[in-house]
Amino acid sequence: MNTIPPMSWRGHIRASLLLGLPLVGSHIAQMLTHITDVAMLGWYSVDALAAVVLATQAYFVVFIVGSGFAFAVMPLCASAIGAEDDRQVRRSVRMGAWLVLFYGLLLAVPLWHIETILLFLGQQEHLARIASEYMRIAVFGLFPALWIMVLKSYLSALERAQVVLIATLVAAGANVIFNYAFIFGNFGFPEMGARGAAWASILTITIDFVFLLYYCWVLPALKKYDLFLNPFRFDREAFVETFKLGWPISLTLLAETGLFSAATVMIGWSGTVALAAHAVVLQITSVGFMVPLGISNVGTIRAGRALGRKDKLGLSRAAAVVIWGAFLFSLVTMTLYLTIPRPLMRLFLDPSEPNLPAIVEMGVLLLMISAAFQIVDATQVAALGMLRGIKDTTVPMVLAVFSYWCVGAPMAYILGFPMGYGAQGVWGGLVIGLTLAAVTMLARYYKLQRALSF
Repeated sequence: MNTIPPMSWRGHIRASLLLGLPLVGSHIAQMLTHITDVAMLGWYSVDALAAVVLATQAYFVVFIVGSGFAFAVMPLCASAIGAEDDRQVRRSVRMGAWLVLFYGLLLAVPLWHIETILLFLGQQEHLARIASEYMRIAVFGLFPALWIMVLKSYLSALERAQVVLIATLVAAGANVIFNYAFIFGNFGFPEMGARGAAWASILTITIDFVFLLYYCWVLPALKKYDLFLNPFRFDREAFVETFKLGWPISLTLLAETGLFSAATVMIGWSGTVALAAHAVVLQITSVGFMVPLGISNVGTIRAGRALGRKDKLGLSRAAAVVIWGAFLFSLVTMTLYLTIPRPLMRLFLDPSEPNLPAIVEMGVLLLMISAAFQIVDATQVAALGMLRGIKDTTVPMVLAVFSYWCVGAPMAYILGFPMGYGAQGVWGGLVIGLTLAAVTMLARYYKLQRALSF
């Protein structure tokens, strides 16, 4: 039985803010790196923008699914820290790094052949060719990108998210300079367009990885975890534990990101203007999503630590703070999307683009639809973070697959094409899938919280 005095509500809010602000900031900064690519390519040409969006959607699906194994490191480390088991922290991090390496080697192959895949899916030939030029450079950044996620999970579980934020901000700033040099051909470099964006991404990821790796190596407070002790030693028990917790997280992430990628493919059937509008709206909503995602990470860490201490009251209060925090922020993003949609759209497009009015007007309609799912999207990711913290990942995976692929994707297709609503109909299907996920995830979490016996 836990003998530590219970933390007050004020203490929970303060602890969540201290951990959450740098986590949210790091997610936003990381997203800004991608946003920079999209915005600068939008200023370069609409074709480059549309093609790279197709490529990066595929890359992002592969990356985020692989990140599931890295995310598994977070609750494992948090629980071990709560139980004061330093050796288990090291074992979880090391096997998380092994898992993402194996995963990256396997999935780099289809990314290399992205042009063939896009043509099979009915995309335009010239867009598929540009996407392939981008991907055959960017794919080499997949491995350090996944190792970054493992290190971020480790440092976040230690509540050292500030350094994660600093590293991500440094990388985001560097990415602006690299894009400016390589996409447009400045500072004496040749103009490379989409290929330049790929080179910029690789250099940015490398800076981020080296920064975090060096921090973990030199900081005296982290020496007790011996993170770099025997990095090539295989640990079967820790490998299996990380894999068992991580693969359902990966498939859950695949279900959601795959839904948005499927939406991108479907909207691509409607032409370049629809795809460009969808691409911009996707970037805008993705930035907004980074805040509830950071709050979700807070839930995973605080739930994992409460589980390690066997602190049921602390778990309950942490959940309330996380879920209500995500809900309140979703009201802010919803208001922005409804009140200033046109200025948001124009941030990502060249004012001289001939199709600018058509892209903006379609984007405004999509942003209004996306406002409808801000609350449910924030709620489902917050509940999912709490479930991961108490090491429940398999049932949430089933709920996600059902919500997104048995309901959301079919409705997106039906509303978009047989019913004739086009891109707006596709986004309407996303709203339906996310709403079902939010309801079922919340119900699952509160059921398990009540059933805990400690």
